[in-house]
Amino acid sequence: MDRLSLKGLFTRRSTNNERRAKQRMPKNRIIKVLVVDDSRTVVHGLRTVLEQDGFYVMEAYDGMTAIELAKAHQPDIILMDVIMPGLNGFQATRKIRKDPATHNIPIIIISATEQPTEQFWLTKLGANDFLGKPIVRRELFTKVETQLYPRQVVA
Repeated sequence: MDRLSLKGLFTRRSTNNERRAKQRMPKNRIIKVLVVDDSRTVVHGLRTVLEQDGFYVMEAYDGMTAIELAKAHQPDIILMDVIMPGLNGFQATRKIRKDPATHNIPIIIISATEQPTEQFWLTKLGANDFLGKPIVRRELFTKVETQLYPRQVVA
């Protein structure tokens, strides 16, 4: 079994030691986040930082499981990888958008390839935003909060 290594998953591009430019958003309820990635290391890393901020995290390691969890648990937001075995992130996003039970759930695509064409097709398929790897914690939380609280977030 591969050793779990989180080194290089998250980076800090800011010279400021403060993780955020603003105070945390007050949460009057538990926010459910569905993390979808075939890498257990990535899922673990995202789970760790999201749970530290008070989010409830569900995990899926493929697109089909993500669709089933989205229907069953109605997460508040989905963080989805693109390249996965079986149903990939493109296909899973398309299916989630076409289902009336899940079509309003915000989806942020997380991918190591930040190609403009990939980002274009993901927005055409219904993704709300895009986040590149390695993940910058500040960008992750800003994008998540922008989707959850669109009128309250100030960059």
